[in-house]
Amino acid sequence: MKKTLLAAALTIGFVGAAQAETSVTLYGIVDAGISYQQVKGTNPATGLDYKGTRTGFLSGGQSESRWGLRGTEDIGEGLQAVFVLENGFDIGTGTTNHDNKLFGRQATIGLRSDAWGQLDFGRQTNIASKYFAGVASPFGTEFSQARVGTTFGAADSVRYDNMVMYQTPNFSGFQFGVGYSFNNNGNQQFKQSGGDQPNSRAWTTGLRYVNGPIGAALTYDQIKSAETFGPASVDNGVSIKSWNLGASYDFNVAKLHLGFGQTRNGWLQSVQYADLPAFETANTGYYANDGMKVNSYTVGLSAPIGGNSAIMASWGMADPRDGGVHGASATSKQQVYSLGYTYALSKRTNVYAIGSYAKHAAFQDDLKSTFVGAGLRHQF
Repeated sequence: MKKTLLAAALTIGFVGAAQAETSVTLYGIVDAGISYQQVKGTNPATGLDYKGTRTGFLSGGQSESRWGLRGTEDIGEGLQAVFVLENGFDIGTGTTNHDNKLFGRQATIGLRSDAWGQLDFGRQTNIASKYFAGVASPFGTEFSQARVGTTFGAADSVRYDNMVMYQTPNFSGFQFGVGYSFNNNGNQQFKQSGGDQPNSRAWTTGLRYVNGPIGAALTYDQIKSAETFGPASVDNGVSIKSWNLGASYDFNVAKLHLGFGQTRNGWLQSVQYADLPAFETANTGYYANDGMKVNSYTVGLSAPIGGNSAIMASWGMADPRDGGVHGASATSKQQVYSLGYTYALSKRTNVYAIGSYAKHAAFQDDLKSTFVGAGLRHQF
C-alpha cells in the first residue's frame, strides 16, 4: 500500500514537472459589430464616377478575429524552444483571411533566452508593425481605416513569408530587431543560372525605447521586387524603401503620439477602398513604382475616462511628392481623421466605437471614404 501511494506521488510529481517545463496555450480574439461605410469619388481604373455604400455586419472592427497556439519548452540553461501558429478569420462568414493561409497571421518556431534574446523562423510581422505602430498612433495596427497603416504602409501589419528574425532582450527600455525574408510572399523560387531573380527579398530592422512615460521607435524596411514579375506596369527589380520615426509621451491625463516617415519607389501593403483597385499587384504585399516618393505624418492623442474607458483621436497624412500610382493619376495628399472609444466590460471583453474620414483616399484627388462602426470584442 505504501509503495502504491509512493508511486502515485512520484507520478504526479513528474507530470507536474513536465507541465512546468512545457506548455501549449490556446488563445484568440473574437470581434464583431455593425458599421456603415461610404466611398465616393472617381474610380482610378476607369476614370468614371463611383459611389459605394455598405451598411450592416462588421467583422473585426477593432481587431481581426483570430485563434492561435503558443508553445514553450524549457531546454536548459535559460533557453526555451518557442512556437506560434496563428490564424485570422472572418467571424461573419467563418472563412480564413490572408489568402486562405491556415496560419496567415503568424507561423514561427524559434529559440528564446532572457540573456541573448529571441530568434524566430517563419511567417511573421515586420519590425515597423511591432515597434513603430503602437508608439506613433493610439490606434496602432487596429481599428480599420483609423489604423496607422493607412498612412504608413510599412506599419500596416506587414507580414513576410520565409523570414528569419532576431530581437535582442530589453536593455533598460531599449530593444533592437532585424529580419530578412528570402521571398516575402509564397514559396522561395529557384534562381536559374544566368536568369533573373524570381524572389522578392525583404529587410526589416528597427530600434525602440519604452521606459516610463516615454516611447520612441526608428524602423527601416526594404523590399527588392522580383525581376521576373508578370505585368509590364510593375517595375521589376526595384528597391522599395521605407523608414519611420515615432514617439509618444504619457502625461497621465493624456498620451501624445507623433510619427513621421518616408517611402520611396513604391508602397508597402495595399491601399484599397471598397472594391476599387488596390495599389498592389497579384497579392505581392507591395506596389513597386521607381521614382515614387511619399512622406507620411501623424499626430494622435489617447486619454483614459474613468477606470474602464478611453478615447482616441488621430490625424494622418500621406503626401506623394513625386511619381504616382495607377499611371501617375493619383498624387493628392491623403488625409485621415479618426475618433475612437473603448469601454471595458471585464478584463477580457470590451465594447468600442470608431469613426474615420479619409480625404483624397488612396491619393486620388476626389475620392472620399467615411467609416463608422461599433462592436463587441472578447479575448481568450
